[in-house]
Amino acid sequence: MMNLLFLAIVTVSLIFFQTIIFPSFFWFSQCFDLMIVNIIFLSLAYSHYAVILMIILVGGIMDSISGVAFFHHIFSYLWIYLIVQLFKQFVFQRSVIFILIISLVSVLIQQGLILFSIFIEQGGEAIGQMDFSLMLWPLFWGSLLIPTGVWMINALRQYWMYLGKRLKKQFAPRYRG
Repeated sequence: MMNLLFLAIVTVSLIFFQTIIFPSFFWFSQCFDLMIVNIIFLSLAYSHYAVILMIILVGGIMDSISGVAFFHHIFSYLWIYLIVQLFKQFVFQRSVIFILIISLVSVLIQQGLILFSIFIEQGGEAIGQMDFSLMLWPLFWGSLLIPTGVWMINALRQYWMYLGKRLKKQFAPRYRG
């Protein structure tokens, strides 16, 4: 229950930062999807089927509040989850290099899906006219902020669990029957 509450708080906070705070700053105008941090953390920390349901729910929320085609976020989040689950079996998952590579691959998955949707809707001419330098900013911010964000969420989760155990220990003698 404590883990679920923590993940709900982190998810709502990331949605808040992505939709309200970051767009007001010039240097974050071309930022990556902050929910990737949450998806990578969930993929590294948990392997349950309930995580897939949570990812679909978060993706549905992001699809609802964003302007992209529906199922864009759900599809990209599920692919990120599956790729991390696949590679974490073969690679030491606490490695900074592993998290950096997964971060870049995650941003590339979302950028690729955006390019694919543009190609489907407007054809190949529209892709030829795109400014691909705009796609470099999300990669830059993703390489900096995703590993840092995953580390911060992990540290906050450990502190959250410590506080939960401390409160449980403190209230246990009072309410024993």
